Amino acid sequence: MADNNLEKSFATLKQTIPLMLKHKIPAIPNNYALWYTYVSNESPELKNAIDYVLDNKMQFSKIKTKELYRNYLAEAEEVSAWELRQSVEAMLIELSQSLRDTRSETTSFKETMDTCVDDLTKVEKEGLSVIEVMALVRNLVENTQNIRRSTINFNAALKDAQNEIEALRGQLEQSQQEALYDALTGLCNRRYFDEELATQSLKPNLCLILVDLDYFKNINDNYGHLMGDLILKATAKKLQATCRDGAQAFRFGGEEFAIIVPNVNIAKARSMAESMRKAIEKIRVKDKRTGEILGDIAASFGVAELIKGMNPLALVEQADKQLYEAKRLGRNRVMPMM
Repeated sequence: MADNNLEKSFATLKQTIPLMLKHKIPAIPNNYALWYTYVSNESPELKNAIDYVLDNKMQFSKIKTKELYRNYLAEAEEVSAWELRQSVEAMLIELSQSLRDTRSETTSFKETMDTCVDDLTKVEKEGLSVIEVMALVRNLVENTQNIRRSTINFNAALKDAQNEIEALRGQLEQSQQEALYDALTGLCNRRYFDEELATQSLKPNLCLILVDLDYFKNINDNYGHLMGDLILKATAKKLQATCRDGAQAFRFGGEEFAIIVPNVNIAKARSMAESMRKAIEKIRVKDKRTGEILGDIAASFGVAELIKGMNPLALVEQADKQLYEAKRLGRNRVMPMM
């Protein structure tokens, strides 16, 4: 029995190595384990995932291979630790923004109290009240000044707490240098995008879609950053749901997203972008603090196709140029027009 198992292992290994060479997979232990498992068909889920990449004639980037290993072969403890770090990071982002919003409201309250103190003091100095009213005014001034001091102390405490959170976030970011996903939206991050685009651009028939939410700063200013985060999460879900045939969505940065679309021409990529635009228009997010439903979300799209001799940076620049044109023409549209 042992000899049979050994013979089977050698046979699997003989198939594994040529396959790795064919697809230019680096010869490192994790990759051996990944492709050995694929050839042996010990994990049907892994086999389906790799077959999907092969069937769509996509390239295996280093980061794509790392993701496959983590999703299908990594120890459960390793995956759980990664998920925990993502959860902590997302929590800190939300908590940090809550503190920013609270500090902003506290500062406004302090300014109001300053005005109140000045007005009450003016009334007292001008002697516009009788003795009983003056006593009341003095008491009101004293109480207001106490509130003002408490507000200043509370504001300072919030600032200290925010500084501590920012320091912790910095430590987490340093430990997350190898992370593949954006903690807020769950999409693949910019680091993943850069490597994936560089790899996929080695083959023809590749398109890139850049997406930028319209008037997103106004949402943050009028409704707060927590509401803005909810809009970003909802947008990410819509983009993911609309991706098909090997397309992959990424958090490009801020309120901007990117979608790599392999094996299509620009007409098909533009059609996909139009579907995404319509899906974003349907987003409705409820403000838990006020109960208000926020809609009328819109985004502008720029689409570009990789042509012979074009490098990944030029492809991004071309898509960004089309995105800028969509903004210039009034937003909430896909460019170029076909």
